[in-house]
Amino acid sequence: MTIRPILIHPDPRLKKLCDPVAQVDDEIRKLADDMLATMYDAPGVGLAAPQVGVLKRVFVMDCVKDKTTAPEPMVLINPEVTWTSEESNVYEEGCLSIPDQYAEVTRPKEVRMRWLGLDGQLHEEQFDGLWATCAQHENDHLNGKLFIDYLGPLKRQMITRKMEKLKRERARVTKDGFIG
Repeated sequence: MTIRPILIHPDPRLKKLCDPVAQVDDEIRKLADDMLATMYDAPGVGLAAPQVGVLKRVFVMDCVKDKTTAPEPMVLINPEVTWTSEESNVYEEGCLSIPDQYAEVTRPKEVRMRWLGLDGQLHEEQFDGLWATCAQHENDHLNGKLFIDYLGPLKRQMITRKMEKLKRERARVTKDGFIG
């Protein structure tokens, strides 16, 4: 497993519609393994393929936060939302591509999704709580949408400016070996 670099907003690849996966093969299995390793290392509860520069409809998630409970990694390939509840939920969301920035986002409280698993079989499950929020957040990534797109223009612009500054600082560190 390889820890892959996570793209930081703004990056044009994060705003692209991802292509469906034609078949579950070794390349997709390797991508899923790398994405899970990258997500756990970050640490995060979800990661979509475009966040590691791969424009395919794949995301991983594991919303088990209790360290005493066994992890429940999930890999969703070509996911689609088949139902959402009318009841909504507000959750303070963050994103590995928008580090250290959080904002309240309103989404359906429950969501049912259908996807291909690594076994090549069709799966369907209903999610609620953090799992529902995460599944919707990651699915948005596959459609070129970020959680900040749910915010007002001023807040979105402020976060984007912070990310541009962070990217400049990181580029300086890489170039000079230190922050100048």
